[in-house]
Amino acid sequence: MPEDAEVLAQRCSAAYARLGPALLVAAVLSGLLSAALWSSRPHELILFWQALMLLIVVAAGALAWAYRRDAHARLTPAPWERRMAIAASALGAAWGFAAAVFFPGGEAQQVLVAFIVCLVTAGAVPVLATLGWVYALFAAAALLPFGFVLFAHGSGFLQWLGAAVPLLYAANVATAYQLGGAFTSAYTLKNAYQKLSNDNANTQTQLAEQLDSLLDAHREVQAAARKLQLFSARAPIAVIEVDPNATILDINAAAENLFGYAAPELVGRAWYSMLLLPEERDAVQKWWDGIIAAGTPATKVTERCLRRDGLELACEWTVTPLADDDGRVGSIVMQGRDITQQRTAERVRSEFTSTLSHELRTPLTSILGSLQLLQSGALGDLDKDQFELVDLAERNGQRLLDLINEVLDIEKLESGRVSLVPETIALDELVAESLKLNQGYADRFQVRLRVEGEVPKLNVRADRKRLMQVMTNLLSNAAKFSPPSGAVDVITTVQAAKVRVSVCDRGPGIPEKFRGRIFGRFAQADSADSRIKGGAGLGLAICKRLVELMQGHIAFVDRPGGGTSFFFELPVMDARQEAAADAVRVLVSEQDQVIAEYMAMVLEKGGYRVDMAADASGSRTLLARWKYAAWLLGRRLSDIDDSLHLIDEMRSRLDGTRVIMLTSDEAAVPDLARHGISDWISKNESRVRILDAVARGVTPAIAAS
Repeated sequence: MPEDAEVLAQRCSAAYARLGPALLVAAVLSGLLSAALWSSRPHELILFWQALMLLIVVAAGALAWAYRRDAHARLTPAPWERRMAIAASALGAAWGFAAAVFFPGGEAQQVLVAFIVCLVTAGAVPVLATLGWVYALFAAAALLPFGFVLFAHGSGFLQWLGAAVPLLYAANVATAYQLGGAFTSAYTLKNAYQKLSNDNANTQTQLAEQLDSLLDAHREVQAAARKLQLFSARAPIAVIEVDPNATILDINAAAENLFGYAAPELVGRAWYSMLLLPEERDAVQKWWDGIIAAGTPATKVTERCLRRDGLELACEWTVTPLADDDGRVGSIVMQGRDITQQRTAERVRSEFTSTLSHELRTPLTSILGSLQLLQSGALGDLDKDQFELVDLAERNGQRLLDLINEVLDIEKLESGRVSLVPETIALDELVAESLKLNQGYADRFQVRLRVEGEVPKLNVRADRKRLMQVMTNLLSNAAKFSPPSGAVDVITTVQAAKVRVSVCDRGPGIPEKFRGRIFGRFAQADSADSRIKGGAGLGLAICKRLVELMQGHIAFVDRPGGGTSFFFELPVMDARQEAAADAVRVLVSEQDQVIAEYMAMVLEKGGYRVDMAADASGSRTLLARWKYAAWLLGRRLSDIDDSLHLIDEMRSRLDGTRVIMLTSDEAAVPDLARHGISDWISKNESRVRILDAVARGVTPAIAAS
């Protein structure tokens, strides 16, 4: 309710509260006046007036009773104010009627009537003062007829008294309005105080709730701090807290055990000056400054961390800056994991893979060749039993060779040593070729390979050899698990900017419990049929990694009517991409962004496709993914001081790639040929010199790809 309406409701309530006693007094006074005039005035007139007065008193009393009974009266005060005005006007008019009718007569009767009228108008002031205009109506109805009869029937003195009646009216009305103003101010002050009290109570309640919330939050923070402290103390990996200047603030027990230092020996010292070899510190310090500036978590592997006893460790660091709301880093939590044994295991695995490749695959290939010569009849015809034995040996030897090749492939994929040679491939030609090459294998299981529908005429960007390997794996799996005299359908559909190639069989389907690990290494369903069909369980794992390297996606769905549909999706090339894909690919590894962008601009204008990397890590990733015609390499990168070590590390992946050193002086690289560097150019070299140095490294085979 608005404040003015609330004050009006309180003023009406005060007037109605006083109305009952006032009506009782009015009834008594009217009775006394009637009794005093009974002997000198017509009885009919007195009875009429008395009846009128009682009727008005009863009606006004009923109004007061209705007000008290109305539960919504305080919400709608304006109608009740108007009803009070009507009742007051009627009562005032009744007293004015008495003054006009009963005043003429004897002097004693005139004095009595004048006294009662003045008493009534004065007595109504405290009753109706809260509604000033209502009182003005009541007093006007009572005093104006009285003043008129004073002029008409009074003596000279009474006429003077009649002239003063308006002054009496004005004085009473002014008094009523002043009292009403006082009441209004009091009510307003009371409401304001009540509102202030309510607001204060609400504020106290809110403060109490906020204090409770703060206490709960404080308890949660304390609990989280205890959990974090307990986690740090009990964590099996090294946890080190440092400030933005790389100064160690605290370490846990695992860090003490890993590096051989007690906490007091490291606290207050820079972590990289204590835990890294001197030749590693400058590069790590630059990396650290970049982490603090960015304020984002990062991971770094340091191959040569130093223990107190001089033993070198390989560690993987997870760095988490803790920043405030303004982005300022207050402290950093470093988690270090010892990966020395992992690195050793990787070296052993690499050595084993190399042994497997040279010591097993090479003689096995010779054995298979010899068996195939026997089958061909080069040493004479074989009888039936001899042919079956040779055929059995050849098939199992081929199975063993396939297994070795799959193990080598998955090892290369997981170690990042597989380089793709992307080219523009017509999908319809690839599908037709894959069916033709694999139909002989499907014939062993009496299965036909066929294309359902028409293969759309579109191109994809992929490694042809590896994409054919994916198709071969999917087709051979589908053929193995299809029923005899069945068919494997290849369906090609285009969805938005991707093409989906589905290989569909009518086999037994994939068991529910096996579906989550079907693309894992050595994954085979636990069934007699799977063991009979053979295989190492590596084919789908290889397919998944190859398709993802080619920016695609592979999955499977149940085929309606029974069987399984394995599918892979690849991006469809548009005309612009096809034009760009035909460009020869060049890698620029340079930490100075201005120089790198200049080199890229010159080479792209020359028709090359350019990738850029600012550090050794990015260069490794790109070299593992693409085959480059040329590699422009700065002498220093953001995470290594000498890129010659990077060339030695990546030498196995640089077959056919021309390495060009970006340096200001040829003398900075004493022996270019010894390090496998074909040429060098200055970082501010001319456009013609840059294009000439790269063009000499583009062989026809690479250009065609």
